Amino acid sequence: MTITGIITAIVFGLIIGALARLLVPGKQNIPIWLTIIIGIVGAFIGTFIARALNLRTSGWNFWETIFQIVVAVILVVIVAGLYGRRGARH
Repeated sequence: MTITGIITAIVFGLIIGALARLLVPGKQNIPIWLTIIIGIVGAFIGTFIARALNLRTSGWNFWETIFQIVVAVILVVIVAGLYGRRGARH
């Protein structure tokens, strides 16, 4: 992955994290900085999955973006559940 690819993944990660949080029903008690990190991680994992499936990952690719969003949604659900339980113990 090139520097441009990393920067693009971070920028898309910001957008994808926010979009994933909007797609998950209900209220997620996680801070915005954690949502951004989830989006960035989701973007990297989604790109990895797209490459593993031999999809074109240079430029914009519909399926790569779908993988990124789906991974980010899954991560939001997991992290919101874990983060919510962490806060309940205190």
